[in-house]
Amino acid sequence: MTEHELVVIGGGPAGLAAALAAWEQGVRDILILERDNQAGGILNQCIHNGFGLHRFREELTGPEYAGRFIDLLRNTDIQIRTDTMVLDLTRDRVLHTVSPQHGCEAIQAGAVVLAMGCRERTRGAISIPGARCSGIFTAGAAQRFLNMEGYMVGKRVVILGSGDIGLIMARRMTLEGAKVLACVELMPYSGGLTRNIVQCLNDFDIPLYLSHTVTDIRGKDRLEQVVVSRVDENRRPIPGTEMVFDCDTLMLSVGLLPENELSRQAGIEIDPRTNGPVVWENRETDLPGVFACGNVLHVHDLVDYVSAESEQAGIAAAAYLHGNRPEGGEIRLVNGNGVSYTVPQRLHRGAESLELFFRVRNVYRDAAIRVLDGEAQVARFRREHMAPGEMESIKLPKVLLDRVKGDTLTVEIEPVGGGVLRSEASPLGDAPNV
Repeated sequence: MTEHELVVIGGGPAGLAAALAAWEQGVRDILILERDNQAGGILNQCIHNGFGLHRFREELTGPEYAGRFIDLLRNTDIQIRTDTMVLDLTRDRVLHTVSPQHGCEAIQAGAVVLAMGCRERTRGAISIPGARCSGIFTAGAAQRFLNMEGYMVGKRVVILGSGDIGLIMARRMTLEGAKVLACVELMPYSGGLTRNIVQCLNDFDIPLYLSHTVTDIRGKDRLEQVVVSRVDENRRPIPGTEMVFDCDTLMLSVGLLPENELSRQAGIEIDPRTNGPVVWENRETDLPGVFACGNVLHVHDLVDYVSAESEQAGIAAAAYLHGNRPEGGEIRLVNGNGVSYTVPQRLHRGAESLELFFRVRNVYRDAAIRVLDGEAQVARFRREHMAPGEMESIKLPKVLLDRVKGDTLTVEIEPVGGGVLRSEASPLGDAPNV
């Protein structure tokens, strides 16, 4: 068994930022374990620009953004071990790994940062009926095939789901010469950022059909057609609204799931709302010395936010190793009206400040975010627009946190002016075949 002060599981943007932050705090024995053959994570296949606007105040591609952090690592003694799969994490912070270079190995860590990222929902996860033919990809898999392996996955494409990866792939496939027939979304609103809807769909005249879903897949060897139906308010297909698209490719952009098998094996408490670990404000889990950050904790919109959050985890891991651990009672953070989840879920009483991340359940215009200590209002923030596809954040300074008397803080949405916007599904017309 080998020993290291800090082990970071995952060499993507979260793991790199956490390791660098811990190094800057004086931790000198840091090991990053990455299962791919190079560091950078999902950024390596995201060759489009738009990264780094918050972090670096300039527009970068995904590989360029990752490269900034990898260059910083070269000025340190942080070890990056690629082609290494972590098989198990025990409650004593022992990691069992396997790799071509070192075979099976056990590593004792003084502290661990979980930065494994997330994975895509597949066809099986959402139970689309129909033929089991080729030509069906998750959007991320298609992105890797196209951008890293050099394979064109199809010529006539339908995209199910309006997550950011699906929107970006609609543009990417169009630029490569494919015809993207439609982007189909089950919900009455898009799940992606507004800027991606504009730049990836509207700019290329790709229709977005809200309150629709794929109800059948047709094809023998290769996909030939998909059937799309409108859904009612209970998300059930409406008979008689079927539309048939002649296509050879179906891309699925139907959500991301934090990659938490290791967390569950270690007995770490998982929040069913985020599918990520329950954490304190310093991103420590209920297992002392184990921290979580990035998309393994909750799915982020922007990699800039992943980096900022992961630096907090790295700083907290360094503090843990140096014996500086937060004290004080527990304040639980709960979601109220209109809020899907909150991160963190726990707060140490006496904390210096709190940056709270959450997502709303509906599309709101001219609404307010309220933070309540029982019936008492601790803070209130106005927002002109909020949507489920865009993560919200608020900051509570110590002066407000010190006023909290109860053991829970509730975050809720208060419609003020426009209230909830109920988006209507866009019409397709009467043409049965597209």
